[in-house]
Amino acid sequence: MAGSGSGGVRPDEPAEIGRRVLRLRTELGLTQRQLAEPAYTPAYVSTLESGKVRPSEAALRHLAQRLGVTPGELATGRPARLAAELRLRLTDARRALATGSPEDAAPLFRELCAEAVEHALPEERAAALLGLGECLLESGDLDDAHACFTSVERLLADEPLPRRVPAIRGRANAHRLTGELRYACHLLETALDQLNASGLHDPDALLLLYSASIAPYMDMGAHERAAHAAELALALAPRVEDPALLAGMHRGVARTLIAQGRVAEADASLAKAQDLYQQLHLRTELAHCHWMRGYVHAQDGDLEGAEHELRTAHDMLTAKRAALYAHQVEVELADVLRRRGRTEEAEALLRPLLAAGPRATEIPALRAGRGAVHKGAAHRLLGLIAEECGDTEGAEEHYRAALPLLERAGAAGDVAGLCCLLGDLLRRTGRTEAAMDAYRTGLARRTTPGTTTLGPAPAPPPM
Repeated sequence: MAGSGSGGVRPDEPAEIGRRVLRLRTELGLTQRQLAEPAYTPAYVSTLESGKVRPSEAALRHLAQRLGVTPGELATGRPARLAAELRLRLTDARRALATGSPEDAAPLFRELCAEAVEHALPEERAAALLGLGECLLESGDLDDAHACFTSVERLLADEPLPRRVPAIRGRANAHRLTGELRYACHLLETALDQLNASGLHDPDALLLLYSASIAPYMDMGAHERAAHAAELALALAPRVEDPALLAGMHRGVARTLIAQGRVAEADASLAKAQDLYQQLHLRTELAHCHWMRGYVHAQDGDLEGAEHELRTAHDMLTAKRAALYAHQVEVELADVLRRRGRTEEAEALLRPLLAAGPRATEIPALRAGRGAVHKGAAHRLLGLIAEECGDTEGAEEHYRAALPLLERAGAAGDVAGLCCLLGDLLRRTGRTEAAMDAYRTGLARRTTPGTTTLGPAPAPPPM
């Protein structure tokens, strides 16, 4: 991956400074005496150019003035204003990601990362890697995204924890999309505990972590813990000014409201997020709002409205080439189409997501390690369609294919519901003992509503 190496020789080492002085002096046609006088001797310049001594701050200022550069440029080799220019280009790259496709933005971040490595600018390198990680998340390259976020954490290891929180959130998202829900929760909860234990009650960092934790909690069936995280996020919101953070909070809170049956409030929360994302021109996040509003309509029985919102989300994500998210929306849309009685359309959406292509290099769009939870959901839907068509053997095959995917992800509620479907199918086909085993498996996964096996929740911050 571009920019993931150590960066080679440090540009501020004496030998590098000496070579730089020699090159600039030669280009200007100066002798060592002309460069040295009146403050220094030719012998000092000779010793410096050979890399045997590091110039003092006073010597750097004198030499830089004679050589026509800044002291910082002479000491590090960085052109004047380079860091500021890189930061401006990072803003442009982030805008390209927000309004265009991750495939178009990724090369910009890679180029910036390489330049930051070349000129020993660790903060700018970390920012470029963070942006590249977000690009890779959108395009579904989860392993490379994880590597980017890990590199950012390593680069900022000596910085205060709030500086590393965006990378921690990114790494947790990569694990969640991979299907490792429990570990995603562990990363976010550990960071929350460390922030609170160290007294670093940074409202932006806390809001980002609490908002990010809602999705894996909900996927695991830990609704009570998700609701608590949403309450804390809402309490922090008045202390946060970043509109993107606030929009993400509203989007996360909506999920907990849906689970509580508060559909109108969920829709209002999504409307707030949608307004903020439109103002910020964040197309992927705006698509996620349409996606979730489709889910809200589906929960409320408005299947026509649900289909409209999901198709809008899918069109936006496809236009942005955010492949993994687009495939996940196709699973949600297929569920709505099946419920509307259009099973052939639903099946036509689902089968390509699970089928490998004719060439060895063509792999399924959804698979273990990449959208595992939605792959399990796709198999469950195909099982329901097969069962409705009287194909009990095909239905059982899909239910059994879904089960290990959801179990590995820790999606306890989905596992319990799937075991109930499988048990009912087995019972109807006369396999009572096998049905009992399926029911027992489901009961073992179905904990008390709102609880989880994650361990103690993070301590809340003082408000």
